Amino acid sequence: MLGAMVAWKDVEAAAPEFAARVRRIFDAHKHKTIATIRADGGPRISGIEAEFAGGELTFGSMPGARKGADLHRDPRFALHSPSVDPPEGDPAGWAGDAKIAGRAVPAGEVGGDTEGELFRADVHEVVRTGLDDEATMLVIEIWTPGGGLRRVERA
Repeated sequence: MLGAMVAWKDVEAAAPEFAARVRRIFDAHKHKTIATIRADGGPRISGIEAEFAGGELTFGSMPGARKGADLHRDPRFALHSPSVDPPEGDPAGWAGDAKIAGRAVPAGEVGGDTEGELFRADVHEVVRTGLDDEATMLVIEIWTPGGGLRRVERA
């Protein structure tokens, strides 16, 4: 898989239960956060909507938006799920948060009534951070195309 574009469907095929957990976290709320790289090399954080459909992870950029210009100049991005607090009195009930990093590939115009450009994600890394069932340690799950799924636990 290294060298070829990695679509969301490839993550689902390689680690289906992990991909489902990550997608639930992303789908729980409409707005996400994306990090891109400015022309001067500094980071830019922007709000964004993203969609999992047809085996792809896609997101758009409005006409003239800086994040779109950033992605054309340097396609690297990091997308962060909505971040919510654990339920009061039930830390083990926290779904966690998730991140997807990779390269944005231009995919034409955004469909429908919205103007803008659509990007597809070439996925390089997917991370889910949460708690174990007893809520006694942090659990970090990391998937990469070349390394598969691994789990790190921190007390």
